[in-house]
Amino acid sequence: MCTLNMDKKKLTERDICTKYILPAVKQAGWDIHSQIREEVSLTAGRVIVRGQMGARSKGKRADFVLYHKPNLPLAVIEAKKNTLSIAAGMQQGLNYADLLEVPFIFSSNGDGFIFHDKTGLSPAVEQELSLDEFPSHDELWSKYQQWRGFKPQELATITQDYYEDGSGKSPRYYQMHAINKTVEAIVRGQERALLVMATGTGKTYTAFQIIWRLWKAGVKKRILFLADRNILVDQTKTNDFKPFGSAMTKITGRKVDTSYEIFLSLYQAITGPEEEQKAYKSFSPDFFDLIIIDECHRGSAADDSAWREILDYFTSATHIGLTATPKETEEVSNTTYFGDPVYTYSLKQGIDDGFLAPYKVVRVDLDTDLLGWRPTKGQYDKNGELIEDRIYNQSDFDRTLVIEERTQLVAKIVSDHLKATDPMAKTIVFCQDIDHANRMRQALVNENPEQVNKNRKYVMKITGDDPEGKAELDNFIDPEQAYPVIATTSELMSTGVDAVTCKLIVLDQNIKSMTKFKQVIGRGTRINEDYNKLWFTIMDFKKATELFADPDFDGDAEVVYVPTVGGSTVPPDDQAEIEDRDLGIDEYYHSVNERPSKYVVKGVTVNVLSERVQYIGSDGSLITESLKDYTTKTVKQTYATLNDFLRKWNNADQKQAVIQELEEQGVIWQALEEDVGKDYGAFDLICHVVYGQPPLTRKERANNVLKRDVFTKYGEQARKVLEALLEKYADEGITPIEDISVLKVQPFSDMGRPIEIIKNFGGRAQYQQAVKDLENVLYSASNS
Repeated sequence: MCTLNMDKKKLTERDICTKYILPAVKQAGWDIHSQIREEVSLTAGRVIVRGQMGARSKGKRADFVLYHKPNLPLAVIEAKKNTLSIAAGMQQGLNYADLLEVPFIFSSNGDGFIFHDKTGLSPAVEQELSLDEFPSHDELWSKYQQWRGFKPQELATITQDYYEDGSGKSPRYYQMHAINKTVEAIVRGQERALLVMATGTGKTYTAFQIIWRLWKAGVKKRILFLADRNILVDQTKTNDFKPFGSAMTKITGRKVDTSYEIFLSLYQAITGPEEEQKAYKSFSPDFFDLIIIDECHRGSAADDSAWREILDYFTSATHIGLTATPKETEEVSNTTYFGDPVYTYSLKQGIDDGFLAPYKVVRVDLDTDLLGWRPTKGQYDKNGELIEDRIYNQSDFDRTLVIEERTQLVAKIVSDHLKATDPMAKTIVFCQDIDHANRMRQALVNENPEQVNKNRKYVMKITGDDPEGKAELDNFIDPEQAYPVIATTSELMSTGVDAVTCKLIVLDQNIKSMTKFKQVIGRGTRINEDYNKLWFTIMDFKKATELFADPDFDGDAEVVYVPTVGGSTVPPDDQAEIEDRDLGIDEYYHSVNERPSKYVVKGVTVNVLSERVQYIGSDGSLITESLKDYTTKTVKQTYATLNDFLRKWNNADQKQAVIQELEEQGVIWQALEEDVGKDYGAFDLICHVVYGQPPLTRKERANNVLKRDVFTKYGEQARKVLEALLEKYADEGITPIEDISVLKVQPFSDMGRPIEIIKNFGGRAQYQQAVKDLENVLYSASNS
């Protein structure tokens, strides 16, 4: 323990960690290199969208995590300053323990520990321990094994090392759970397992670690990884599975080399309708003892699926299904085949943790879609076909009837949005079918002549039937390649495409399947901070986002926005899914019916028809209300009355902290500024919109302060600084004047160095008090 003569009350939280907690843990015998980690980041911090910018909120970080060995955590220690009680960190520690699923939690302020034991194997759930009484690793590991019900013969595999590449990369907490729980299930004899992990959360990396640990433990010796698209197999082999090296091969022909241990294959490469195409029979039925089925929602769980015959042939192997969207219908059920998921990590969890990108939704309703369109009696289409006399609605457009003006309007709205935000933002436009994708490509080309003149690949159709378009898929998903920018597609890009910099997803396709909806949304959920991709926008022309209201949907939107007629899109019937496959699995098993002819009409006036904003409620249901009502409800959840808000605002050391808190609770400052006025500060926006108070602009508040001549107690130079701060407030708001670094910019830099300016007030503390006094006058009752 620390024996230095010092006032413990003056130590920081980090000092308490290094001088008291860490020595106590080490003294109990814990290995500093393999069993103790300090300041462990558990989540990245949710991305908060501010207008066209994204910023992270604070992530969750544990002061200490104790392990049996890397990636097998046992305990959390939460530290607090010595001015707080010994138990002050317990609730925070319990929160972190829930994330890590560990039973032992310690809170300490440096005087000792409060020990919380969830196993039920201690005399009391919580007890106080001195610094010298911290439990040893062996004591906690023994209790942990009893709590989890581990058997001696299981331990070698359960504790098998993860693969480490020396870079320090370790699995995120949810990946660790998915890996550990799957390995434990298999060790305990479970023959089928399902892992549900949202798109973009690292399913293949998770699969690699599962295979690596089982392979190295000798439990599974020959493994088959199955996918249904070439790009998925190639990405897996080149990236996450690379450490398998020469033990791994990709099955490419009908002849199979059985000398390898790790096999990757397309379903289509090893099976087919003809007996000679069933290359999987080159292996004996008991050759593989583990099969991983990637994107298992796409058919392997259907009893009559051709892919399923592979699984039935290797029936003695353990089958692990990976999916972001388990399919549950009367015909297809992942859980019937695999059982309930071993572990689930949802889209909502991923967004909340900051590992996935949040999104805005722009809802665009067209009059023809909502009101329908009916031909005149005896009307012929562009191709001379008599149009059936009935009302055509949203489900018909681009499926049985094409209105050329509708396609052109959609292309214009998408292009206008990109021009107003970022013309080079990677964009995927999901169309009804390949024909629609082709027409949409042409319409987008015509709307963006300048960009197309710069590079003809600004807009590309990327569909399964188009070799030139498919050849550009790698360039589209490569962050370092600027082109193509806009990709029109129907099905090819709906799954398995890691478009990490995709910032706009356009839905002009009827989507009624929750499985498909989640997959499509997943094209944008990856974060790439190097390329400023922290959030994305969904532009919906076909009401697909009504699925947000479905109880099966698990990821709420930041905001769902419907532009006014003619306004900017910048916010403040089930059908057969004809999937484009790399090797055309549909060609093997289905004779694709001839597409029904489409009527093509021209000369129809199509307009935007909507004037409302929609939001996702806290329960995930879609609600419609005004910005005022939404903001009032959001703010009053914390500050029920004006006095409550004023008390918090006036007592806050920094007003920016209140502004940030309200933003994290859902207040959309940019939208409020656009609705009420950009000249009003956060304080007046809330008082006016939520509590009905008459607002003052920042300039009016600043002028009122000047009229009162409140700077007389300061010297001449200090008065000039305060007057400049007041002007800065009038121009930019409260945030800059609370940051002492403002003294480094003009006009303050002309007055001297920051240290010289501060001396005019008598020191740093006096300067900060002067700023606080200025704020008090700005927001005093006499200035309202």
